[in-house]
Amino acid sequence: MSSSEAENRPADGTQGLHEEGDNEKPQISKKAAKKEAAKQEKLRLRQEASAAAAAEALAEASIEDPLSDNYGDVPLNELQSKAHTGRKWTPVKYLTEALKGEEVLIRGRAQAIRAVSKKMAFVVVRERGYTVQCVLSVSPDKVSPQMVKFATSLSRESYVDVDGVVAVPGETLTGTTQQVEILVRKIYCIDRAVPSLPINIEDAARSEADIEKALQAGEKLVRVNQDTRLNFRVLDLRTPANQSIFRLHDQVETTFRQFLRSDGFVGIHTPKLIAGSSEGGAAVFRLDYKGQPACLAQSPQLHKQMVICGDFARVFEIGPVFRAEDSYTHRHLCEFTGLDVEMEIKEHYSEVMDVVGRLFVSIFDSLNENCHKELETIRKQYPFEPLKYLRETLRLTFEEGIQMLKAAGVEVDPLGDLNTEAERKLGQLVLEKYGTEFYILHRYPLGVRPFYTMPCYDDPSYSNSFDVFIRGEEIISGAQRIHNSDFLSQRAEACGIDVKTISAYIDSFRYGAPPHGGFGVGLERVVMLFCALNNIRKTSLFPRDPLRITP
Repeated sequence: MSSSEAENRPADGTQGLHEEGDNEKPQISKKAAKKEAAKQEKLRLRQEASAAAAAEALAEASIEDPLSDNYGDVPLNELQSKAHTGRKWTPVKYLTEALKGEEVLIRGRAQAIRAVSKKMAFVVVRERGYTVQCVLSVSPDKVSPQMVKFATSLSRESYVDVDGVVAVPGETLTGTTQQVEILVRKIYCIDRAVPSLPINIEDAARSEADIEKALQAGEKLVRVNQDTRLNFRVLDLRTPANQSIFRLHDQVETTFRQFLRSDGFVGIHTPKLIAGSSEGGAAVFRLDYKGQPACLAQSPQLHKQMVICGDFARVFEIGPVFRAEDSYTHRHLCEFTGLDVEMEIKEHYSEVMDVVGRLFVSIFDSLNENCHKELETIRKQYPFEPLKYLRETLRLTFEEGIQMLKAAGVEVDPLGDLNTEAERKLGQLVLEKYGTEFYILHRYPLGVRPFYTMPCYDDPSYSNSFDVFIRGEEIISGAQRIHNSDFLSQRAEACGIDVKTISAYIDSFRYGAPPHGGFGVGLERVVMLFCALNNIRKTSLFPRDPLRITP
């Protein structure tokens, strides 16, 4: 089945892009648009005036200051790869008590600036999620009042270089990750951020629990909604939780690749421009390809099977997948990253399920063992319980799942697919009975699977296919494929697919093909469900859905 047949389900929820339960595309009047444009222009003018005032104040402050070389804005021509100076920067994460008394040079963002007086100021510098407090205190030969004034004139999120000596404060620092301070000797601005940011990082990093707690105390804190986050995604990505979420992405991808390579699989890259649908149905992005009709691949399905026919035996791919369906749910995207696998089968499609179980237990173990800090950071903003899973992945037949639902009073069509509500209920029942939130449901009805799915030998109403669930939501789809060209053509026609558009695919099986199967999953869904996040847009770097194609 496809790389992410799991993503190819029709929309069955009503969760909106903008707020929960809101499906409507916002309508903006010309008057409102004009008003917003005027507002943005006023903001731009204020920012320019503020920047000019800061520059003027800096120029005045530097007059007759013998320490003026120790601070200032670095000219652009000094940053155009002009020369190697031999300077060494110390990553903020490595600033510990072991460096007490040593001079260090760091680079990062000015996350917070606080003036205590004309003679003292604090600047919190952030680099890749780690923060350190930098202290400027006037002294005759190191820090001038003008230097303190320069530091306090910096806009938040500006890039700075700080040179200073590591010191250990007498009390615990609650506002930074590092428990040391830097006594500043030099500070330079590499690039200034605009004085007024559209969203504040501390607001975007705030948890719902903190907001509710403040409300109960009579304090109103800023809540940054999802659309605003995505409109200014570059700023939103700077929050500690997002820094961690996308490091989890990398860990999942790395483990996926390492595990499969160690198990005899070869990495491949299939074309994303194809002549016909790779899944069937109308949910494809169609385009003109030099005068010929074409579309973006809904999965690498057809080509990864063709590679099996090319005698590669075991292959995997990590790449983009495109779905044009109008799904406005919390788990659907128009473009996502597919993790796909295809392999020869010797005797039974359970061989594919064996790989699924071992692979994902390995991924979950890797996240738990190697991403302690990241998981802790995500939990601070989005609290969740660790995923429960078994060493040997539970397998149930579709019919067994149906019986569990019926016993719980849920009526389900035995030859139909499970809707979202039924999936979640079954996940709850499985957790209560077997103590796992990760399991495989197999032998699905043939009528709800793609045309290339192999029917069951004992009952053609069912198929050699499976879905995999995490926390009650479908995450993986897979199956044994039809490897006989005549039977494959019959199934394609029965499913309403123009065989001519996939002739190269069907022809590849005319030259002799081994029994084979595979599966696909969306990377964004893996991270979303492992961390129990409520929307896939939180785990997509720059989400693409029916209403969003920027930034």
